[in-house]
Amino acid sequence: MSKPVIMSMLTGVVLVASALLGAGPAPAATASVAAPVPAASAVPAHARSTDVPAEFGSDWHDPVTAAPPVGRYAAPSCEVTLAEAQFRDFTPYTGTYTPPTGCGDHWSKVVLRLEGKVKGRQFDRLGYLHVGGVEILRTSTPEPSPDGIAWSVEKDVTRYSDTFRRSRDVEMLIGNVVDDTYTGVLDVKATLTFYAGRPATTPDRVLTLQDGTLTTPRNSERVIAEVYATGSGGGCEEFWYLTVPDTAPYSCKADNGPYREVQIKVDGQLAGIAQPFPTVWTGGWSNPFLWYVIPGPRAFDVRPIEYDLTPFAGLLDDGRPHRIDVSVVGVPEGQTGWSLPVNVLVWQDARRAHVSGALTRAEAGDLANSSTYTPGSENRVDTTGRHRLTVAGYLDTSHGRVLTTVSRTLAHSSVHRWTAGEDTDGLRATWTDDEAVTFDGRGPAATTRTRRTYTMDGTTTLGADDRLRTVLTLGDRAAVAETAGGLRTAWSRLDDTYTGDATYTANVPRDQRHAVATTSERYRLYGSAGCYDRSLVTVQGVLTEDRVRC
Repeated sequence: MSKPVIMSMLTGVVLVASALLGAGPAPAATASVAAPVPAASAVPAHARSTDVPAEFGSDWHDPVTAAPPVGRYAAPSCEVTLAEAQFRDFTPYTGTYTPPTGCGDHWSKVVLRLEGKVKGRQFDRLGYLHVGGVEILRTSTPEPSPDGIAWSVEKDVTRYSDTFRRSRDVEMLIGNVVDDTYTGVLDVKATLTFYAGRPATTPDRVLTLQDGTLTTPRNSERVIAEVYATGSGGGCEEFWYLTVPDTAPYSCKADNGPYREVQIKVDGQLAGIAQPFPTVWTGGWSNPFLWYVIPGPRAFDVRPIEYDLTPFAGLLDDGRPHRIDVSVVGVPEGQTGWSLPVNVLVWQDARRAHVSGALTRAEAGDLANSSTYTPGSENRVDTTGRHRLTVAGYLDTSHGRVLTTVSRTLAHSSVHRWTAGEDTDGLRATWTDDEAVTFDGRGPAATTRTRRTYTMDGTTTLGADDRLRTVLTLGDRAAVAETAGGLRTAWSRLDDTYTGDATYTANVPRDQRHAVATTSERYRLYGSAGCYDRSLVTVQGVLTEDRVRC
């Protein structure tokens, strides 16, 4: 049994196409936004214990996550259909977006909703949605039951309002294979809902790269780059966190082990570093029964990495194109498997035609990356990695000189253990990504500090009877604090934790797997703006608990 083949089968052609065709935006982390609590009608009733079968059948509950819904609002709204298609192969849907009428052109909120359905047999697939070349959604799909499932994804895309004010080309692709074995056709509809009311504060421009270069308006005073970094394609980079050095006897190898770091450069100068999120798709860790109802964090709504490039704005504001390069440290030379589309969000100084400035500091520490292989009856690879970067620059704006300093420190540690034949394969890993952004100009200096922590702790075991069991816990955490003049003005804490335990008989027809699984997710977001706390539990595909605590 080949572990890399079983662990997931996301298709790589989608990623390659996305990397060639453009990028997409997402919001900066903020401590001052609280998530809405779902209405009581949105919370399914509790299942009784007698409703739980002894093992998985041919149908199960539709996919659901504990993440907060974007919600619907009392304000007048207009809806536009972006795409409606059945994906059977690698042919993208193309169409034209036209702005809505009756809701103005400056909205209080814009909500993207994707609705899908599929039945039969199908792998997890990866997809994107572009409007005017801007990637507004990166997503993956659930694996279906024979009887069929339906799922939906909601995303606040208000920050792309600049893109939505004009007619644009639309392209959507969820690469798929349909044949006599894999019968699931992905039937998908994507809509935008525009809410009238007090206009939200959004970037003035949403830009994409042109032949790898960026040309910003000459009065740009804040610049944020977004990178939808995803490792996938069915090869080892889909499980980059499990790769080992060449010296170790394991099926997925990388020259220097599992450390990965996504870097962005401006004209060859290192401008930002970040840890990629270790996304587990819905076929991951050799066990689709872990994900049939509750997907792993971010699997349906892939969030981009954000880099504050404002220290480089003085350079970018010269009106010329500048080279932007994004790469992943640790990927073996010549190996593909990562998609790195880029969007750039720009805020402009309305009172200046040109904002001048300069980069004043760019200090990168040495990148530390060490993987040590220890052979034995249980092979072991211990990995540690660390890197830091500080960049600073000033701008002479209409409201005075503003100095922006961005500091980021990354750290990774993991222990990977496996036996001969990989019949037992386990990983315990932690990634931290600490960032501080300070704006110092007229008035007290304002700083936003964000500490992101990602965790993975799991083991897959294949017994002599071909019973395969996976026990896995995933964590997505963030702590954000905003200060002004040294005093805290806002804060938030996020803790999204998934836990699963699933067992089935491998290497037999689907109806002979005799699968059992218990999975759960608890999503907690609380802070100065409010509280959201929801937990889900499933047993054999039945949703047995859906609880809201705030």
